[in-house]
Amino acid sequence: MAETYSLDGKRVFVAGHRGMVGAAIVERLKSENCAEILTAGRAELNLINQSDVDRWMNDQKPDAVIVAAAKVGGIFANDAYPADFLYDNLMIEANLIHAAYKTNVEKLLFLGSSCIYPKFADQPITEDALLTGALEPTNEWYAIAKIAGIKLCQAYRRQHDLDFISAMPTNLYGPNDNFDLKNSHVIPALIRKALAAKDAGETGIEVWGTGTPRREFLHVHDCADALVFLLKNYSGHEHVNVGYGEDIPIGEIASLICDIVGLPGPLKFDTSKPDGTPRKLMSADKLRAMGWKPSISLRDGLEGTIDWFLKNQDAARLS
Repeated sequence: MAETYSLDGKRVFVAGHRGMVGAAIVERLKSENCAEILTAGRAELNLINQSDVDRWMNDQKPDAVIVAAAKVGGIFANDAYPADFLYDNLMIEANLIHAAYKTNVEKLLFLGSSCIYPKFADQPITEDALLTGALEPTNEWYAIAKIAGIKLCQAYRRQHDLDFISAMPTNLYGPNDNFDLKNSHVIPALIRKALAAKDAGETGIEVWGTGTPRREFLHVHDCADALVFLLKNYSGHEHVNVGYGEDIPIGEIASLICDIVGLPGPLKFDTSKPDGTPRKLMSADKLRAMGWKPSISLRDGLEGTIDWFLKNQDAARLS
């Protein structure tokens, strides 16, 4: 499809460049002919402070903005600090989107999360499932903030005719992930378990639940590529799912990780622990119809992630 927005000679601001997704976006943008990729650390820019964001945006005047910044955490953090998760994320997105409007930003891409969808949405989850049912209670504060971000982009499009769009990535993994066992997601947690078991001379690992729930995983480099694709090729009111398009049982993911690490098994399933939602798969049809598809297989992606972790344990988030 023909590009609707060229990045040639543009100054692109990636908010949240130190996170897993933001770092991958910065790396992906280096292959574009951008004039400059703008980033700002917390010491330079407090995204929760409106006047700070206004000042920085007015000084820098980026042509395009990617909102990858967010306050994130696991189930415990969401449950313990609901006000922080709702307030901080609302402020980050509202400050950036409004400042982008005031400084005449040409294109803005807001990143959400698959948790925006109802807990019991039909599978695979299509974009029009938004706001059709109750959210998962354990992360509803984060989800509500992300839904508000989508609606903000739609509102600024409608009222001010701005090219502000939204994308909803599925479960991501890869370099710069969070490997803290208390707050990490399933893939980094299983990687750490498998590597620890190998170091201890064990043959397998314990997996929570039955191993039958199915989950979808997309490598963060594929995600970054899809987001740059959308920045250049999509201009629409509705948000776009960014997913792999296939899911896999947790038990198979654990077995694959053990195989890569060199653990012969068998896996031990702790069925006293909850399984969670039986299945969570987002429809990738809309993005596929535009001409984008992932290029990194699950095994290749896991091998690369494990290799990155082994080489970067000092820099990886372990606690």
